[in-house]
Amino acid sequence: MGTLVIYVGTCGFSYKDWIGPFYPGTIRSQEMLSYYASCFPAVEIDASYYGVPTPKTVERMERSTPPEFRFCFKAPATVTHPPDASARIHPDAALFVESITLIKESGKLGCALLQFPNGFRKTAAAENYLRLAVAALQPLPLVAEFRNREWQNARTHRLLCDLGVGWCNVDMPRYDTLLEPGSDVTSGVGYARFHGRNAANWWTGTNVTRYEYDYSPEELEPWASRVAEIQDASETTYAFFNNHARGNAARNAELFIELLRARYGSGAGVVARREGAPAQPTLFE
Repeated sequence: MGTLVIYVGTCGFSYKDWIGPFYPGTIRSQEMLSYYASCFPAVEIDASYYGVPTPKTVERMERSTPPEFRFCFKAPATVTHPPDASARIHPDAALFVESITLIKESGKLGCALLQFPNGFRKTAAAENYLRLAVAALQPLPLVAEFRNREWQNARTHRLLCDLGVGWCNVDMPRYDTLLEPGSDVTSGVGYARFHGRNAANWWTGTNVTRYEYDYSPEELEPWASRVAEIQDASETTYAFFNNHARGNAARNAELFIELLRARYGSGAGVVARREGAPAQPTLFE
């Protein structure tokens, strides 16, 4: 196995309930990102899902992180959650591309993530909508996450390969309509997201309670192998934890880094630390 370049981090960073479990009690909100960047080499920005970030916000993000840090942004819900598959692409797509141009120009952009809902079924109309959305978000590197298992097949993988879009592998509750764990790659960007396995709250919970979960080492061990397989087939791999309640995501991301180190060696990168030094990409020989 060659050198693994795997960015491990969390989905979001600005959570008040992380103060104590992750952030020091005296931290201010404007200090969170720089502190986070001293611990992890990448973050997935989920706030952009709820609204296109302002240029001032993006500039502040860029200034708060070291040159080697990486951002992955979720595309706005107005783009990924259309009222139906025949809808036109929302104007937010163009605004989103423009809004994160600074991050792209700085070399800190990992990709943009298109998270489609469970109700986005695999139909000809939906495939066409996907093509239009991809075109509207050029020239950003893109990864698609589907929440309906109808998309998890070779046809979708070929379509994403043709479009130059990455496939998002996921860990989530085991329901028949949800995706199964995998290690698939359809572009130069490998991707995995950990949503937790809170089956009881998955369909009825809020965006906090749905993802309330704390992974055990035994649950993450198989993913150490899958993520290594993803990286073998890609240029760069991102693994983000979305189980953010009470700092579980940060704790599980650190645990996952340690599992990767134990399996593949410590290498040159040390990111699970809080000494305030700039984080480096996690390198495993």
